[in-house]
Amino acid sequence: MTSTQQPNAARLMRWATYASVTTALVLIIIKIGAWFITDSVSILATLIDSSLDVLASLVNLFAVRHALQPADREHRFGHGKAEPLAGMGQAMFIAGSAVLLLLQAAGRIINPQQMGTGFEIGIGVMVFSMVATFALISYQQYVIKHTNSTAIKADRLHYKTDLLVNASVIVALLLTFYGWAGFDAIFALGIAIFILYSAWDIVKESIDLLMDHELPDEEREKIREIVLKHPGTQGFHDLRTRRSGTMVFIQLHLELDSKLSLLAAHNIADQLERDLSSLFTEAEVIIHEDPVTVATL
Repeated sequence: MTSTQQPNAARLMRWATYASVTTALVLIIIKIGAWFITDSVSILATLIDSSLDVLASLVNLFAVRHALQPADREHRFGHGKAEPLAGMGQAMFIAGSAVLLLLQAAGRIINPQQMGTGFEIGIGVMVFSMVATFALISYQQYVIKHTNSTAIKADRLHYKTDLLVNASVIVALLLTFYGWAGFDAIFALGIAIFILYSAWDIVKESIDLLMDHELPDEEREKIREIVLKHPGTQGFHDLRTRRSGTMVFIQLHLELDSKLSLLAAHNIADQLERDLSSLFTEAEVIIHEDPVTVATL
């Protein structure tokens, strides 16, 4: 059994969560001001989205901190399940907020209202939001490159979609400014539906992690290729994989020449464990050695 972790991975993941929380808090403050000035329901939609970002980033921060704790006597497989558990609660809160936004947007469609003053301020706030969000996802990409963290990948995906949301709000503000008042509420309605869709994605991913879903086919194929190309290997069976937080678990039965000594079989399996572990930032590999004559019975 082997386990590997790149240097500073935990530190990078923590700093990425701090950056997410800080960015979302700054955006909330400026969007509150922009909403009061413009009375735009589209800006309200992005304000709600940024508020959800803070919640999501805070949950992610504490989940990552807990998931990175080493295994202990009560949790010998580690604490990686903290991430999907937090994700389920996060998704329910997001869905509830999206429903409230749907009601607000529907009310504006039924009873249209002119947007308040401060059009230029609204545009400026949204442009600043896009720049800040782009800077954040660029840093998150750097962290992902060095850690391959599932939690940071999910957080980055959420903020990438925020770029599209912010761009759509700019379009809505421009249309409203030129007399198309109904588009403000219509865009807000679309954003609310998009938030609901994102919440469902979080639920599906969390369920997969909690139910120990197998790794993606492309990752299992890489495992298969490494095993079959390894010197001394005559086959394998009973491959089982799962992910828990940043940790990947791999188990398999390795088929070896029946005439090999116990020490030789152990050395082959030990080297294969190291090779498989190198595929992931953090992995635990368990290999059971089977004589090929027994495996084919």
